[in-house]
Amino acid sequence: MRTFLFDYGGTLDTSATHWFYVFQKAYENMGLSITEPLLREAYVMGERTLAKERIIMHDDDFATMLSKKIKIQVEHLQALEILNLNNDAQKEQIIANLANYCDSFARKNVAASSLILSKLKENAHLIIVSNFYGNLHAVLRSYGILHLFNEIIESAVVGVRKPDPAIWQLGVAASGLSAEDCIAVGDSFNKDIVPASSIGCQTVWFKGREWEDKTYNESIPTHIIHSLSELLKFYD
Repeated sequence: MRTFLFDYGGTLDTSATHWFYVFQKAYENMGLSITEPLLREAYVMGERTLAKERIIMHDDDFATMLSKKIKIQVEHLQALEILNLNNDAQKEQIIANLANYCDSFARKNVAASSLILSKLKENAHLIIVSNFYGNLHAVLRSYGILHLFNEIIESAVVGVRKPDPAIWQLGVAASGLSAEDCIAVGDSFNKDIVPASSIGCQTVWFKGREWEDKTYNESIPTHIIHSLSELLKFYD
């Protein structure tokens, strides 16, 4: 039985829109005018802080994780005097509103993705291969899709992160198949497609809006899709 190795963040929860742009839209919806370079700086600060420090707990659902991440962003913007908030209550309300927007966005996309995953699972095994914070089981459970996956390969648990091909090799090992019989699906060309291709996997690039607007070698992926439902065209 064929196996799909799915990236999670950006692939199943945002429909190939980099998470930075989801946050950017959330801030705009709140009427918070922040230049893109400064918001990118705050975004990177959040990502790096969560990668270095034990802030995310294994049972944090996505809404809780978002609140912690956004708190770091907001406090960084406050320190730069970009956000001038009157008191802690105002700060907490802004964090809650931003987190609610992002959680709702992700929940909607995951629900749509689950329909495709359920169809694929009729004839395949599904494995997650993801850079995440140690709480991916809790996130998938809270969104009602944990049962769809045979294995979860999570960077914080296995101790290796994309773009290292070794994390994709762990996905292949979990499948019990050869790399050639595994289909890696992800939105990041450099973190998903290049390393998975390098170990011999078939690859499907879910092409959308990446962190940077670059030109990539589109001969590398086996297939390129612009909607997750297109997987059914190639692998139904």
